[in-house]
Amino acid sequence: MKIGGLIKFTLIDYPGRVAAVVFTQGCNFRCRYCHNPELVYPHLLQSSMPEEELMAFLRHRQGSLEGIVVTGGEPTLQPDLLRFLADIKALGYFIKLDTNGSKPDVLKEAIDRKLVDYIAMDLKAPLDKYSLITGVEFEPKILQQSMDLIRQSGLPYEFRTTYDKEVLTDADIQAISDSVDGQHYRVQECLPVPKEKAALKVMHTEL
Repeated sequence: MKIGGLIKFTLIDYPGRVAAVVFTQGCNFRCRYCHNPELVYPHLLQSSMPEEELMAFLRHRQGSLEGIVVTGGEPTLQPDLLRFLADIKALGYFIKLDTNGSKPDVLKEAIDRKLVDYIAMDLKAPLDKYSLITGVEFEPKILQQSMDLIRQSGLPYEFRTTYDKEVLTDADIQAISDSVDGQHYRVQECLPVPKEKAALKVMHTEL
């Protein structure tokens, strides 16, 4: 696993559970408002945290932490994600998976093998405007497959949108909400990118 970072304690990232957050490296989207370019762009990636170090921490915190949030980047791009989730499960943790929904096959296997307990999927825009946010061309039906899998999984879940008002409108937010019947959906404010990361954003645009 390519692990780009760890938050050792959080009360807000896993609803109802005391958790830690594991950040994976690499993403197939290039969202304009991304606050973690160091987890996304290959030339910015730092040395990965050794998995053995992470697992030692998780073993040490058994009984005090309840859940682990696996986020990114995009976790489902990791070829050994399912094995990694199984290893965490073996320690007795609940797992929340954050995803952009681009790998429904991986998502399905994680659900079928009961390797996740909560799923959060980012809905970047109405399906016909996805490339404006993500910077890549993408097949909408793939995202729809992931949305359907999540809703039919029987697991707690949420869909969420970062409201980038430079690209999205109130009508777009309503369209996204309608696409999930307004259920388990929340909108989060698009916060300004910090100055040091704004410079990176400009550089990324020029590459």
